[in-house]
Amino acid sequence: MGISEWGKVLFIDDEEDVRISGAQTLEIEGFEVLTLDNAQAALDELSASSPAMVVTDVKMPGMNGMELLNRIVAVDPDLPVVLITGHGDVHLAVEAIRAGAYDFIEKPADPERLIDVVRRALEKRRLVIENRSLRLAHDSQGEMERRIIGSTPVMAELRHTIADLANTDVDVLIHGETGTGKELVARCLHDFGMRRDRRFVALNCGALPDSVIESELFGHEAGAFTGANKRRIGKIEYAEGGTLFLDEIESMPPAVQVRLLRVLQERTIERLGGNDPIAVDIRVITAAKLDLREAANDGTFREDLYYRLHVASVDLPALRDRREDIPLLFGQFAEAAGARFHRPVPAIDSTKINELLSRSWPGNVRELRNAAERFVLGMAASQGNGRNPGGPHAVGASEANTLEQRMADFERDTIKVALRDSQGRVGKAAEALGIPRKRLYLRMQKYGLNADAFKA
Repeated sequence: MGISEWGKVLFIDDEEDVRISGAQTLEIEGFEVLTLDNAQAALDELSASSPAMVVTDVKMPGMNGMELLNRIVAVDPDLPVVLITGHGDVHLAVEAIRAGAYDFIEKPADPERLIDVVRRALEKRRLVIENRSLRLAHDSQGEMERRIIGSTPVMAELRHTIADLANTDVDVLIHGETGTGKELVARCLHDFGMRRDRRFVALNCGALPDSVIESELFGHEAGAFTGANKRRIGKIEYAEGGTLFLDEIESMPPAVQVRLLRVLQERTIERLGGNDPIAVDIRVITAAKLDLREAANDGTFREDLYYRLHVASVDLPALRDRREDIPLLFGQFAEAAGARFHRPVPAIDSTKINELLSRSWPGNVRELRNAAERFVLGMAASQGNGRNPGGPHAVGASEANTLEQRMADFERDTIKVALRDSQGRVGKAAEALGIPRKRLYLRMQKYGLNADAFKA
């Protein structure tokens, strides 16, 4: 790790010659230096998470060095502050150390002394930030496991990825089938990140008509269109300082995709009917249930927007790909349902577990939660799905499983025929079946099919 990666040095002095000299001394040694001519400007640059340290003169107009020290200690007592004092100001140096200063240097500052103090101060700051991150990760681990439930390796890896990305203030694309928990993951990225104290604003792009989504995102000025009687703040602007979550991003109209791309690139918006650019500081998390790469190839999604969204990504596993987690999830959902409905939770025996494990769960975790709630309420699994007019007990559990097994057998055999006809070429088989290549790969994985077995 280079010295410049340890953090930044804020060098504060009201005399330009002193600032230039101090910056040159430190920059030659590889430090990153920001020179400032007043104490307030330094406070505007600092926060409790800043990877930085401060070198400041004591005697300055306005806020002096001692006042700046006290203000910084209030922000973060572990942020190193080095005071440059006049010759013979021993009492002032002692007072500074007692007030929380890291060290002091007498004027005129000896270059070797300055370099040594700054190096040690930045190293201390780096260790403080690393230790805080480790403590946060340790404290968050239990909470993360309570929210992202699962003991399988794929879920442990998912929690690790979320924890890693949460404090990396980068835009994230989440991909997963319906019901896999995309909004839950987005909320974890927000709640365990540096923007946790600001707003989490969610918008489902697929739930809004094209005529409304642009105003919902960007807001509008009074008179922008018929019915716009007053100014309205959009979701992007409302999320200022926090996180904007856009679900079903693949449903966003092309014209709005263009405007969103500009927001991601420039971090500015213009309300509908307005001309003034408005700066926004937000983290954008998007989610898609389709493969955006394939959508970009098909021309149904902008390729440049896909690349801008795909800075970091999280792939959520389908429930069928982590069946070992089903009993754990069902048990926790049943307990939660019992508390919610004030009902006792029936015993979950081996017969029930085997039934749960035999199902394919196309609705993933959301479908499993619904099944757990119905189980607690004493309702048959088929009731309320719109496919059983005979009532809750018209179809027995064994018959329902038989039908499901027959459907799975038909799907597996159909895929086998397509792979055999295409001589194991997955792309051609997917085209013949009318489904995306990735979906076919997932189906093949589900049924244990290998394309090589069908090659001529």
